[in-house]
Amino acid sequence: MQALLSFEQAPPISAPLRFFLTAPLFAMLAGALLLYSGPEIFASRWTPAALALTHLITVGFMLQVMLGAMQQLLPVVVGANLARPLQVATMVHAAITPGALFLAAAFLTYEPLLFWCAVAFLATGVTIFVVAAARALYGLPSTNPTTRGLKLSLLGLSVTVFFGILLAVSLGLSLDFPLVQMADLHLGWGFMAWGCTLLAAAGFVVVPMFQLTPDYPAWCGRNFLIAAFGAVSLWTMADLAGWAAPAALLAAVVVASGAVFSMVTLHILRLSKRAKRDASHHFWTVAMSSALAACALWLAARLIVSVGEWQVWPLLFGALLLFGCFMSVMMGMLYKIVPFLVWLHLQNRGRGRVLAPNMKKVLSQTRIDRQMWAHFLACALLLLSVVWPAWFVFPAGLVLIIANGWLLRNLLSATAVYRNHLVAIEAAIVRPVEE
Repeated sequence: MQALLSFEQAPPISAPLRFFLTAPLFAMLAGALLLYSGPEIFASRWTPAALALTHLITVGFMLQVMLGAMQQLLPVVVGANLARPLQVATMVHAAITPGALFLAAAFLTYEPLLFWCAVAFLATGVTIFVVAAARALYGLPSTNPTTRGLKLSLLGLSVTVFFGILLAVSLGLSLDFPLVQMADLHLGWGFMAWGCTLLAAAGFVVVPMFQLTPDYPAWCGRNFLIAAFGAVSLWTMADLAGWAAPAALLAAVVVASGAVFSMVTLHILRLSKRAKRDASHHFWTVAMSSALAACALWLAARLIVSVGEWQVWPLLFGALLLFGCFMSVMMGMLYKIVPFLVWLHLQNRGRGRVLAPNMKKVLSQTRIDRQMWAHFLACALLLLSVVWPAWFVFPAGLVLIIANGWLLRNLLSATAVYRNHLVAIEAAIVRPVEE
């Protein structure tokens, strides 16, 4: 079921790395926003600070990591080579980074010009990437679930951004759009059609490869992505048409699809052949458990009146999904992808004459473990701060800054290993030529 990996087709290491190094900075800004806003940030999911916090994570952290990962997944996993990958990465990164800052500032101030700047930068960056990726994938047969998932995730990203642009334009021009409905559609497409689809497409490869687990069940790889994407599409049509009952049923199917993927992943993680579970395994386990809890909470809010009337549940759902699920799994993937990229590119540059350092020497397990526990503490404090903001919002903001500062330090350390070893390789290869 896994795709055939083609390591020789990897893009320049700086193409994905720039995205990975930028992501923790936005999470640190999110922590600073918690400290600045205080308990009022969690008064509602619609407070300006809560919306800014959400998009610092979704656009600032998640989009950076996901686009950086796709820079690597497309050529290596499915053989879809981006034309001029370094130029594409440079333009996309240069557009979405200020776009995310403009968007967060726009939600904090509701200044129309900032919404327009955010739309211009983010739409440009995403469009460049989607067009480049679509050209690379064009004509490539969907012979495995990963290829199919990457194609669907591009479509999911496009629709997610489309609804986001509609919302931003509406807020910037004070238009009479159904904002709550558009926000729910934006969230649904971002959660399932973009985030979960890309996560599943990558997970079908990286979980068995890095965690030494069995492959995902054939039915999951064959049917999950199409079924989930179809459910999101049908739910959107029903919701826009005003068919309340079918829309509610299809929304439940969408959320249940996420729960199914989480349960399947947790099951195969328990079958890992690793003698000792590493940090990446723990990140995946916490991420899938958080996703399952978020789905259960959403379904409970629809079925149990008291839960649905609990004003805190949407914020708790968002915290579980963004911090517990997506940030956790992305950190787990970063700690596998970045050391592997360093090893791979140094091995290629060494030309068989100078060996690359072992992946464990690129980034020690001790440093990874310490950052992991800091992140898990931040997640726990964030969940508590949603329920008791006066007590926990300031510790949550502080630990979020520390955990992501630690992540940035670890990634910079791996980058330093690459640069230092590259100097040694060049010296070793050039010296015999000169002699």
